[in-house]
This record gives sequence, C-alpha cells and structure tokens, in this order.
Amino acid sequence: MPKQVNSSYLQLFMRESDTAAMLNIEQLPDVSDVDAIALFDWMSSKRSFSNADVSGQRWIKTCSAGYVTELFLHLDGSLEEYTLFNRLPTKGSWKLEQGVLDIEIIKGNNIYQSRVIANKSVNIHSAIEYKNGELHSYLKLAHIMPVAQSA
Repeated sequence: MPKQVNSSYLQLFMRESDTAAMLNIEQLPDVSDVDAIALFDWMSSKRSFSNADVSGQRWIKTCSAGYVTELFLHLDGSLEEYTLFNRLPTKGSWKLEQGVLDIEIIKGNNIYQSRVIANKSVNIHSAIEYKNGELHSYLKLAHIMPVAQSA
C-alpha cells in the first residue's frame, strides 16, 4: 500500500481513537509507537471502496464545524457539490486509489482535498480534509442509497 494511503489510515485512526484531535502527516508517530491492538481493531472496522460504491452515487458530507453539503460523484471522475439548503454549486473530481476515495473540490481560490476511508458496518465514512494544503477538518460522509422504484 502506498505511503500516502498508509499515512491517511494512521492519521484517521489517531483522530477516531481519541489519541489526538488531528495531526498533520508530518506529526504522525511511527507505527511501532502506536497501540497495535487498538490499530488492528480499528482497521478491522474499515473496508475498501469499490468503483460501484462511489461511481454515479450521491453522498451527504459534513465537517466537524457543522457545514453540510451534498456530493454527486459522476461516472467520469468529476463531482458536483451543493450546499444542502441553498444549493450553491461547486465542482471537483474524485478517484479511487487502493480502495480509498480521493476527493478534490475547488471553491473560488480554495482547494479542498480529502481521502475517505470506508466503514465496514455502516455507510457513514470518514476523512481528514485539507484546505490549500493545510490541515482543515474532520469529515463524515454518508452514502445515500437510491429509492427503490415501485411498479
């Protein structure tokens, strides 16, 4: 697994295990300095995304500050983001790397990047977000399942 993906997992583990609020990649401890049992238990609650999980799908994204948006991940790797209530649009892109969802959103002069790690037991996933290359926010993304059409 590429170092960038490994670092994303460790960074998210540190946040979700209440070990640290949020750490930049450069601040992460060596894996040997991390509680291996806790890390293993946390990793066992995660899974890889498949292309079918994300391509052409809708999501609700919220951050620790309470900002809520809707994402639509197009089949071609582009995405649209809308504020949930007043529908202000922004655009971006997405891709899968080693089962991790990479998202980049451009809003004016700002670039937001996050690596979303899939949860195994529920369709609410998590990420650490960077704004213009700086650590910014902890995210939760909920996959919205389509409504079944009745005959």
